[in-house]
Amino acid sequence: MSIRLFAALSTALFGAALAGCSGGSSGANVASVNGENITRADYDAKLEAGPQGKAILNQLVQTDLIEQYARDNHVEISDSDVATRENEIKSKYPPGQFEQILKSQNLTEDDVARILKQQLVVEKAVSASIKVTDADVKTYLDKNHATLDTSGQVRAKHILVGDLKTAQTIEDKLKSGADFAALAKQYSTDPSSKDKGGELGFFSKGQMVPAFQAAAFSQKIGVVGPPVKSPFGYHIIVVEEAKPAQVATLANSADKIRKMLTQQQQQQQVPGFLASLRAKANIVIFDDKLKDAIPPAAAPPVETAAPAAASAAASPAAAASSAPAPSPSQS
Repeated sequence: MSIRLFAALSTALFGAALAGCSGGSSGANVASVNGENITRADYDAKLEAGPQGKAILNQLVQTDLIEQYARDNHVEISDSDVATRENEIKSKYPPGQFEQILKSQNLTEDDVARILKQQLVVEKAVSASIKVTDADVKTYLDKNHATLDTSGQVRAKHILVGDLKTAQTIEDKLKSGADFAALAKQYSTDPSSKDKGGELGFFSKGQMVPAFQAAAFSQKIGVVGPPVKSPFGYHIIVVEEAKPAQVATLANSADKIRKMLTQQQQQQQVPGFLASLRAKANIVIFDDKLKDAIPPAAAPPVETAAPAAASAAASPAAAASSAPAPSPSQS
């Protein structure tokens, strides 16, 4: 839910930036094609009349409604609340990927802070209607053991090369104290891991090809293993950590389930809350081309809470964790 709301609010910020650009140079040309200009007026007219322009206005309205709600109800979101949420989202991505996503969307850190602040405001607003009981948690556990039980996992790194002689050379260097990350960068032919020190992250049985899996799940932690041949070449593997299989119980899974059910209820409540803001608002569209941009809000207001002093409760973002590198895997 966090990622989806983040994406929706980022659209609103994009719209705000676009609107700011349009207003700042209304008489300028936006492009030239073989000497023939595309004017700002033509561009703005197409944008306003098309679905994108209406969607942007819709998002801008939503942004204003959320910010007005926070102001009128004294909902305070601290910088530390925002930083906590951002770090939670970043942790779901490999190092550097979150920053690349922001760059691809032309978002700055200030944009992110504003988006996440609005997200936390909305979560606080619907908090009064979120009810997750101990019975709900137990029922979910009873019905979903298959997805909550975890198999054994290992975290490993590897260096992949094309021939046995090179693999044996690397093995000897590592056993003599050479730096694994440096050798991975120098020798490895696995493009997805060589610049990350050969790191593959955690993986379970069934995710890697048989020879690689057999070695990774049998080697001692921290020991440089002998070369392992797979269809991709020869691997030098070091297992860094192991997690045993775990059967989900209330003792080890209740908090995780409670957070998951809370997020599901938030996802269900947010549209109704946003619709209630629109239903109570006086929204006037001055541009005739955008008269039908804001759909009528028929949903009844939902119960909301706006405690001024309480900190926003952090919940893990529903983002997929990174998968093991593809070189030894079956997929």
